[in-house]
Amino acid sequence: MSDSQHRLTLYLAQRGALVDYATPMLGSRASAEDVVQEAWLRFIAVQGAINEPAAYLRRIVRNLAMDHLRRDRGEQSSDDDTWLDSVADQAPGPEAHAVSSHELRAVNAALARLPTRTRRAFELYRLQGYTLQQVADSMGLSVGTVHQLVHAGLRCCAKALER
Repeated sequence: MSDSQHRLTLYLAQRGALVDYATPMLGSRASAEDVVQEAWLRFIAVQGAINEPAAYLRRIVRNLAMDHLRRDRGEQSSDDDTWLDSVADQAPGPEAHAVSSHELRAVNAALARLPTRTRRAFELYRLQGYTLQQVADSMGLSVGTVHQLVHAGLRCCAKALER
């Protein structure tokens, strides 16, 4: 495989992740798409071998995103990282945290009230990622019975969240 084919394969594999990486910095998926496209053009223009091409491509995207933000904000300095202050915090606020904590407590209480067999089937399937067949095998039940138990657990959780 030639170097240009290898770079294209790498770019195509990383493109979605690069857009996801640039979107929060730029505040717009469309701007992120533009930056990633520009990064591709710069990436293929580099002559010679690149030691870590994936990291290099990501760095190009970061630098282009910073340049884009500086240009939009009229910033002069190339070493000024104050643009980071303007990137929105993606973490939930205190209100959202309180609501989710309350909901989690309600769901935990509802699960604690379930019969042991129902709770175990629900936890294996929904929380530990087992398939219905795996839950059935581990509990010595039929898949249909496990499905009914999991469904009962879901109904119980939904009722707890409605309150």
